[in-house]
Amino acid sequence: MQKIDWRENRRGTNSMRITISTLSQISTIFFTGKTERKNGASSSLLRRLKHNSFLCNPLNAQTRSFTTTEGHRPIIVHKRSLDILHDPWFNKGTAFTMTERDRLDLRGLLPPNVMSTEQQIKRFMVDLKRLQVQARDGPSDPYALAKWRILNRLHDRNETMYYKVLIANIEEYAPIVYTPTVGLVCQNYSGLFRRPRGMYFSAEDRGEMMSMVYNWPADQVDMIVVTDGSRILGLGDLGIQGIGIAIGKLDLYVAAAGINPQRVLPVMIDVGTNNEKLLKDPLYLGLQKNRLDGDEYLAVIDEFMEAVFTRWPHVIVQFEDFQSKWAFKLLQRYRNTYRMFNDDVQGTAGVAIAGLLGAVRAQGRPMIDFPKQKIVVAGAGSAGIGVLNDARKTMARMLGNNESAFESALRQFWVVDANGLITDEREYIDPEARPFARKIKEIHRQGLSEAASLVEVVKQIKPDVLLGLSAVGGLFSKEVLEALKGSTSTRPAIFAMSNPTKNAECTPEEAFSIVGDNIIFASGSPFNDVDLGNGHIGHCNQGNNMYLFPGIGLGTLLSGSRIISDGMLQAAAECLAAYMTEEDVAKGIIYPSISSIRDITKQVAAAVIKEAIEEDLAEGYREMDARELQKLNEEEIVEYVKNNMWSPEYPTLVYKQD
Repeated sequence: MQKIDWRENRRGTNSMRITISTLSQISTIFFTGKTERKNGASSSLLRRLKHNSFLCNPLNAQTRSFTTTEGHRPIIVHKRSLDILHDPWFNKGTAFTMTERDRLDLRGLLPPNVMSTEQQIKRFMVDLKRLQVQARDGPSDPYALAKWRILNRLHDRNETMYYKVLIANIEEYAPIVYTPTVGLVCQNYSGLFRRPRGMYFSAEDRGEMMSMVYNWPADQVDMIVVTDGSRILGLGDLGIQGIGIAIGKLDLYVAAAGINPQRVLPVMIDVGTNNEKLLKDPLYLGLQKNRLDGDEYLAVIDEFMEAVFTRWPHVIVQFEDFQSKWAFKLLQRYRNTYRMFNDDVQGTAGVAIAGLLGAVRAQGRPMIDFPKQKIVVAGAGSAGIGVLNDARKTMARMLGNNESAFESALRQFWVVDANGLITDEREYIDPEARPFARKIKEIHRQGLSEAASLVEVVKQIKPDVLLGLSAVGGLFSKEVLEALKGSTSTRPAIFAMSNPTKNAECTPEEAFSIVGDNIIFASGSPFNDVDLGNGHIGHCNQGNNMYLFPGIGLGTLLSGSRIISDGMLQAAAECLAAYMTEEDVAKGIIYPSISSIRDITKQVAAAVIKEAIEEDLAEGYREMDARELQKLNEEEIVEYVKNNMWSPEYPTLVYKQD
């Protein structure tokens, strides 16, 4: 007896469920994908599935109509023998059961002892800890890079185990797969390259990108992180080697947000490089031409966006580490047409806003007092301007969200770039920074002038917050920090947000030792807390973008929102700001522990979904359409997010009837 049930989902894809109750070693098979409804097709399909294909677990029983279990959706595996062992998506290594070894022609290709996942991870961790000490290749290959190599080799052979290790040890290994080590990886990527990961579109591919996207094997892609390598962290133009940042970001999308690793795609758009060292390096893997500019550059990015959204209409594209010149232009060009955002402009801004709101709370004041904060910002690149714009919007909303409120908010910022304080007297001002140029008459009354130094500005303004997004290591010198001691705030905040570690504007030790124990300190890269003596700890808060971008991406995906609005980004930042308890904030802890990143991401994603619903942007996801989404209360939205987060568990590839 067989039962065949056809259903059509809202995306237009047919689903077929076949249940077999005859004597068979396969008890239940699920098949999803496009099929033809022809007479007689079902029986031949059944035979093919039974004899040639091995499938993962069927969907778990659903307790509510909106519940799904990501990672257990059905797939067909058409591989056997060494092909499976060489495929990181399906390889289990020594964890294959004896039944699976028999049915998949693996017997004899693996050691005979079947190991549990826990045993596999223990073996790997013992090996990693041993190699951490021994795998040093000299001064050019630091300790962290050796760890990255070991983890990358695991990623190459067994994705499930890789992500299981990463999630279980996220606090320890996030700095390896992401900042700061990813910067070192990008600098050395041509030498580290072993196996292709992601896609490469170049200026030489113009006219071919629409066909190229079909070379990627996944029929569904949920997340793309794309870079042109022009401004990797604070390291400058690294050309094609910037693909490392896209790979690292997507590792965090999988680990933190539970995006299925089979549905992520790192992308490098190679439009050349202006890095003279790379242009002359015979081992460089990218185009050894100067960067395209102007309309030629835009034509390449336009073609890429059209191609990926043609094949995957519901994908989300995160732009990463584009130079300031293009970051804002591309964001404005695409944000109202495609599901995309720029993490440097919007993600960094959201994390900074959450920290700034946390600093207000740490001063013993309500967050509504944020518009009263005096903020000196060092850095007017894409990250700096992104933070300024979001901080201004946040202040304006608290002040009434009208024209007067926006004007009033501008008066709370003093922006210093490489040429000093920006005023309207400056001959050339970047259009994005122009709104924040101080009026020269007002500045004169404050004892300052055009191009005043950072030390002078801090001395005269006595800010509540000193915010660094300059990518200039050590910019917050002893003189600058000494000047901050004159702050009118009872608890001044120092945000040294530039990455990687060597680009941080100051260290926590410098900040606490010079300014005093009673400060709030945050950085972009990880630092250890500072022992202040007498049992007191100076907390170093890492204002890491990973607190927000995974939740923004996941929330957008699950809401089905057609764009990513300012309101959705603001909801994400405010959710993060409110995550900390009053007790933690009083101690100077304004960001949560990275170890709780999956819970943080779940809450942020739920806040993004809620805002998308309120703005009438949500169109639904899979079986959860917009009307069903609107019926969910806050707790049910959180549960909906949780049940759509992928977890690294080995799928059952062969079923044996008990």
